[in-house]
Amino acid sequence: MTGLTQVAITARKAIRYTIFLIIFLMVGKVVLDLTIGIYKKIFPPPPPPPTIKYGRLPKIEFPEFTKVNLTFQLETPEGDFPKLPGQAKVYFMPKISPNLLSLDVAREKARTLGFTSEPQAISGTIYRFTNPNLPSVLEMNIVTGIFSISYDLAADRSPLERRPPVAEVAASLFRSQLSNADVLPDDLASGPTSHEFFKLSEAKFITALSLSEADAVKVNLFRKNYDELPVLPPNPNEANVWAILGGAQDKSKQILAAEYHYYSIDETQFSTYPIKTPQEAFAELQAGNAFIATPGLTKDGETLKIRRIYLAYFDSEASSEFLQPIYVFEGDKSFIAYIPAVTPDYYGE
Repeated sequence: MTGLTQVAITARKAIRYTIFLIIFLMVGKVVLDLTIGIYKKIFPPPPPPPTIKYGRLPKIEFPEFTKVNLTFQLETPEGDFPKLPGQAKVYFMPKISPNLLSLDVAREKARTLGFTSEPQAISGTIYRFTNPNLPSVLEMNIVTGIFSISYDLAADRSPLERRPPVAEVAASLFRSQLSNADVLPDDLASGPTSHEFFKLSEAKFITALSLSEADAVKVNLFRKNYDELPVLPPNPNEANVWAILGGAQDKSKQILAAEYHYYSIDETQFSTYPIKTPQEAFAELQAGNAFIATPGLTKDGETLKIRRIYLAYFDSEASSEFLQPIYVFEGDKSFIAYIPAVTPDYYGE
């Protein structure tokens, strides 16, 4: 019995020590992984060097704007410049080439949007389509697909007889019409929206304070974020794709005005480029080299406080080869300015 008892005691000890060892290894792995995670957070490994596979990038073509003579002071919530990465992605934007079917494709898009009359050539690429039953006109570039819609309210005010839909419904209606015409890409379908209410006064739309006094609602469709950065048009308050809608139940009367400036982005094709530091970009802003997206209520000669600095992408109204990063400066009085973010060694000629 003594021998069996000794064996049992030894076996229990072995099992106990094995359990202790397993627990120790498990706890040790958790502690080790946690330690490594904290270390990497405090001392992150440097990113791989920029790939720069597109060579020198073309200059960003900002629209013409009125320059304002301002002095800038940095006053962000952090009290300093933000900590931003030293490189950013540049996305490829494929070119659109004309083909023999361009006019047929444009006809089908126009027909789906309610413009069924035979088109009139305005130029080699611009065609005008009309609605045979309504004073509504669509003009389209049959190569790029860019188009605009206008409704003559002086000839027919019936689209304004009913109150316009709430903003969310208006955005859904606009997206639905674009989708039916096969011109609603994924980055517009899933992107953010904004809206503004309008009322008609002396044959012009002016801002309305609320839906209750509005005759129409304007809906802006912005692109989704790319690489977790917003995509901003020349006017950050107005998307390159927008529509003003009335409250008519007849679908062909809903869109009173619209602009569609969209160029596709190949999200699978990109390259990384070194970018300026926030300090370097701010120095360019101070030197007067920024594109003033919205001057706001600023006046020449005043000192303006910059409250926010961040990276974004510039969504041009015109065709471009690449979607490029920019610095965005937001200040008091609704001031917003853009600076190209890529370092001068790899930017523009």
